[in-house]
Amino acid sequence: MGRRTNYGFEKRQREIKKQKKKEEKAERKRLKKEEGSEDLTGAASGDDIGDEELT
Repeated sequence: MGRRTNYGFEKRQREIKKQKKKEEKAERKRLKKEEGSEDLTGAASGDDIGDEELT
């Protein structure tokens, strides 16, 4: 007699893999968004520093 497939276990493993992939995608998206905001704030703060030195 052959072994029975544990469908519940396989389904749970697929769900875990899917959730992990979703979290990694969200992390990449968050990092990309932070990089974009740093570029904008870096340029603005650089201008402020330059103005203070001239005064």
